[in-house]
Amino acid sequence: MPFDIILLTLFAALLHAGWNALLRGGADRLWSMTIMCLAVAIVSVAIALFLAPLAKAGWRYAVVSAVLHVGYNLFLVRSYQAGDLGQTYPIARGSSPILITLAASVFAGERVGMGALLGIVLVSVGIVSLAFKERRLAVPSLPYALGTGCFIAAYSVTDGIGVRLSGAPITYTVWMCALWGILMPSVYIGLRGARSLLTWRPGFIMAFIGGLLSLLAYGIIIYAMSGAPMGAVSALRETSVLFAALIGYFFLGETLTVRKMLACAVIAIGTILIG
Repeated sequence: MPFDIILLTLFAALLHAGWNALLRGGADRLWSMTIMCLAVAIVSVAIALFLAPLAKAGWRYAVVSAVLHVGYNLFLVRSYQAGDLGQTYPIARGSSPILITLAASVFAGERVGMGALLGIVLVSVGIVSLAFKERRLAVPSLPYALGTGCFIAAYSVTDGIGVRLSGAPITYTVWMCALWGILMPSVYIGLRGARSLLTWRPGFIMAFIGGLLSLLAYGIIIYAMSGAPMGAVSALRETSVLFAALIGYFFLGETLTVRKMLACAVIAIGTILIG
């Protein structure tokens, strides 16, 4: 992978860990996630006004991806309701690189070298191992965390194919995110009503900032997938668990054990192999 793509993806990983920490630290995570999506919608629509229309080939994938993102949002929020950031985040993010590599091979005909494949496996194994406690995978929200990983794989491959067909990473990202940002508030209103969404709460500004971070982070990832293998990009993005582990330790009162640090070392080795 080109060195600039590696650096951009690692930067996106840092941003991704940041907005997940903001979501995990919120009192009402469904509301926080929806406010994030509102921020995504507002900024995306504003940018779209200055861009050429999305190519016809990309629209179908943008719509499908937006729907998959809403499913991802709902599963992620549910997983955070019962588990720590340091447990649910690794399960969701660690399961996705291998799934994406397999799906990209089937649906996009991608092939990765043995070195990169070994790196992807090491990253996934290292990430998932962060969720273990005393050799046990005791995660209360395990089904939702795994479901989140499946949604990540589904929308990542969808976007990887869609952005290549559209030939315009920025345009595709903006329109897909605009659709996603509009759909999620619609789902929230259906569940709780418009008044609940529009009522001012103390965490509004932080949630809005989190939305901007998520837009920038995923925009970088879509750009990277337009010219690099999806599985490799995904594995590099999931190094965000390293940042999440540190954020959880310093700001959310979660533990950082020797075992977790060893897992982080495995992830770092896998990252080097991918690079």
